[in-house]
Amino acid sequence: MDFAGRKLEQVHCSALLFDMDGVLIDSTPAVTRVWRRFAVEHGLDAEEVVRRAHGRPSIATLLDYLPHANHEDMNREIERQEMEDLDGVVPLPGSLELLNNLPAKRWTIVTSATRPLAEVRLRAAGLPVPDRIVTADDIVSGKPHPEPYLNAAAALGFPASECIVVEDVPAGIRSGKAAGARVIAFPTTVGRSELISAGADWVLNNCADISVLNTTKDLSLSLFARS
Repeated sequence: MDFAGRKLEQVHCSALLFDMDGVLIDSTPAVTRVWRRFAVEHGLDAEEVVRRAHGRPSIATLLDYLPHANHEDMNREIERQEMEDLDGVVPLPGSLELLNNLPAKRWTIVTSATRPLAEVRLRAAGLPVPDRIVTADDIVSGKPHPEPYLNAAAALGFPASECIVVEDVPAGIRSGKAAGARVIAFPTTVGRSELISAGADWVLNNCADISVLNTTKDLSLSLFARS
């Protein structure tokens, strides 16, 4: 059924693996403020730094720009600033409703934030913190490496190939695809063409475009996707 270039599609999976920032919550204003300040302090291109920082562990961005700095100390300072700056951290449309409709053992969050930062942001946005959350503290290789999503699927007890990843940036999409999962992408951070080029299977507006139809055996979902 088409609605102005969009269609309803029914899909099945064992679990949903959500990225956090740009998928469940909007933390863009806070992220932009912290990394713009960092860029100005170090004479870097602020727009480029902010763009590169999205969806990656903070320490990876620090290594890119300041390879000889004390990364551990700088990373702690960036995290402190991000944990204190919660102005504008809010749930994205449909995220709370979708999570409330999913069985607790059938979803988790896979984020490049540290565990303390992830928990602070989720609580600020009024969203639940899952027991099996995978953060930057739990992995060796971050996105686009498959490790984050492989770990998340294993924590829930399913093969990644039976899961659907929900992402908003190319690095996360590539991580999910490399793990063997299908990927839903939202154009909250980059454009639709970049999401498709990275390998997204579906492009939706946000979590409000995902409806839970059945949770008896596996997850049966309805996607209001762009054609």
